[in-house]
Amino acid sequence: MQETPRKVSLTGIKPTGEPHLGNLVGAIRPALELAERYDAMYFIADYHALTTIRDPELLRHYSRSVAATWIAAGLDTDRVTMYRQSEVPETFELAWALSCVSAKGLMNRAHAYKAARDKNAEAGKADLDAGINMGLYNYPVLMAADILLMDADVVPVGKDQAQHVEYAADIAGSFNHLFGRGYKLRIPELVLPEAQAGKTLPGLDGRKMSKSYANTIPLFVKESRLKKLVRRIATDSTPVEAPKDPDASHAFQIFEQFATEAEAAAVRKRLEAGGMGWGELKDRLFEVLNELLTPLRARYDELMEPDSELDALLAAGAERARARARVVLSNVRTAIGID
Repeated sequence: MQETPRKVSLTGIKPTGEPHLGNLVGAIRPALELAERYDAMYFIADYHALTTIRDPELLRHYSRSVAATWIAAGLDTDRVTMYRQSEVPETFELAWALSCVSAKGLMNRAHAYKAARDKNAEAGKADLDAGINMGLYNYPVLMAADILLMDADVVPVGKDQAQHVEYAADIAGSFNHLFGRGYKLRIPELVLPEAQAGKTLPGLDGRKMSKSYANTIPLFVKESRLKKLVRRIATDSTPVEAPKDPDASHAFQIFEQFATEAEAAAVRKRLEAGGMGWGELKDRLFEVLNELLTPLRARYDELMEPDSELDALLAAGAERARARARVVLSNVRTAIGID
């Protein structure tokens, strides 16, 4: 009996900074779990990063760093497809075809564009579009091309990225309405991984761990730096011997994500009973993080070497991705009358 092909899952990763613990909990782990159920594809969205990054060396570094991070964290390139967006040029031909069926009003309502205009309004600027480039404005169309070109069934994203998948579905629907007599683009479905549903990791200051807040704990800093960052996690002045609420502790919330259930339960009990101070908790947190991250750091450093296997792995993934892309683009070209 022939097995039913698994659905295709597509994840885009924007290379705009050094990976941190929040990325591991909120994005990497959930996506890797989904790879157990789907034919998973991952792409480094280096062209998307051009909306903000203007340093070519930095973009090259971040692109390799993101790929190395995911592989070090457990992504198996023999089982899944990982590639650079820039190595699949079919993406950009499809993006133009899709832009011709995408309503400008839809783009006007995109979250990133509206947020940029709101920021200008708050700053009192008369021109609400000041400083906004067309890359940011057209971002949803390029994202739709990324998704639709791979014939993806599902796209796992966080809630803040859900609109991109919804837009891809809307744009595919417009294309199918106009040109779908002979070929229809697959309508993607949004998947919200359970680990992302309302779960965020606190940063050093207690706010959501984010590069924009400069409050992150990077994944691959040296051991001495990791210890210093953990010691900087904000705590209150509750005495060592006083009972504490673990759920109100930023350090415990991080500890809970990386310790075993038994370890987390034991620490929770001691905090509630007043048998542990914040300093000891941070020491335990450092130990757990360092044990987890040391082998990941070694693999990451190995992949980031100039002559490592990383670029070959990405190139092989790009070939697999382009094989899928050529089929979709050929059908699109025929459908619109360019063949």
